[in-house]
Amino acid sequence: MDFEVFTTPGLGDNSYLLRSGDEAVLVDPQRDAWRFLAAAEKLGVRVRAVLETHVHNDYVSGAHEVRAATGAELVLPARGGYEFPHRPVDEGDEVAVGDLRLVAMATPGHTPEHLAWLAHQPGTTEPRTLFSGGSLLVGSAGRTDLLGPDLTDRLTRDQHATLARLAALPDDVRVLPTHGAGSFCVAAMPSTSPTSLIGTERQRNPLLLATDFAGFAEELSGELMAYPSYYTHMAPINRAGAPALGTLPQPPEVTPADVTEALRAGVWVVDARDRAAFAAAHIPGSVNIELNSGFASYVGWLLPFDAPMLLILPEPAQESLPEVMTQLIRIGWSNVKGYLPGGVERWRSHGGDVSSYPLVSADDLCDAYVRGEQPAVLDVRQPLEWQWGRIPGSRTVFVADLPAHLHELARTEPVWVICSNGHRAAVAASLLDRAAVPVRLVGDGGVGEWRVRCRSRRAASV
Repeated sequence: MDFEVFTTPGLGDNSYLLRSGDEAVLVDPQRDAWRFLAAAEKLGVRVRAVLETHVHNDYVSGAHEVRAATGAELVLPARGGYEFPHRPVDEGDEVAVGDLRLVAMATPGHTPEHLAWLAHQPGTTEPRTLFSGGSLLVGSAGRTDLLGPDLTDRLTRDQHATLARLAALPDDVRVLPTHGAGSFCVAAMPSTSPTSLIGTERQRNPLLLATDFAGFAEELSGELMAYPSYYTHMAPINRAGAPALGTLPQPPEVTPADVTEALRAGVWVVDARDRAAFAAAHIPGSVNIELNSGFASYVGWLLPFDAPMLLILPEPAQESLPEVMTQLIRIGWSNVKGYLPGGVERWRSHGGDVSSYPLVSADDLCDAYVRGEQPAVLDVRQPLEWQWGRIPGSRTVFVADLPAHLHELARTEPVWVICSNGHRAAVAASLLDRAAVPVRLVGDGGVGEWRVRCRSRRAASV
């Protein structure tokens, strides 16, 4: 059985190209589907169908991109509420690809309509591979609270029954989940391995080791992270069907004067440069969301969904722009008004003012404590992380909740902003600077480093 795994780190998701002979199917593709189509073309196979395991809450499906390019059939959960032509399937329905037989298995829990797909080789009665979507994950399972509290208990019970059913499959069935490490759709922290075996999961997955429903429910809900606010917009887009783009959108170049006018009009200016460059000099009123694999997640978390935006990019802009736009279309962002070539340096050369703030380290913050100072510390990690240890006296506000709390912060003393590694602290520092709150960004190290180093220094000074 020949398959290729495509990992999307920023989403923590996998997509799959399964082929047999000169035919292939795609399982759970993201919107930037041309990468999958390029792989199929290289292999010389025709993509004849797209299989979806569920209505996705974390990204825009690439099903329509694939159909527009190849004419592939869209094979989707019958209970998904899709509003466009497709082939609805449920328990026991089959799809043939080459000489393989794919059989749908109703696996509600992560979502009500969820399906898994069992792949059978010719002449066999037992499956070889399970495309498990958001049901059974490697060392974990899909969370059941994404559709709101009214459905959580029912979906948790469904997930419990689903996992018990999947655990009864033969030991050597390979598990190929959609969600994995880095996804906010997971419950208990998953393994970093993208795939597994049923036998391995039965031995090691804490959710399969739970002896009763109460233990299962406690394990499932015990380490839930907050999830991005843009999630609420994904299922409606996927049910309606996102328009096919055909290629990656290219926003226009803008001028410094355009940026000035955009800021006056309330357009968000997102600066994707690294935290040090932004702290040293940035356009007043801009927000720093560093370009890494999680860029779009934090855009979708902090900005009103699909709000108009201008971009300041790491230079050369033409090299960083494709990654930025790829991430944004995955979450349905269509309102990028343009980018400023030359970025902050061009802004300055045209007479634009810049702002800055100090970039400090966890050691610097520790030094302040050792000197007997009482710095105002803002910890912008997730609530779950606060349970793992905090800096004494620090204020805790998750970065995504910070805009609603900016009015509570004093403007009379610097606020030292910290997280686990500097990324979220950089976002928060830019929001504080935008609101005229004096800030020091702890951009090197985080709460963990502070706790280790400051405790040892304090002990040494006694």
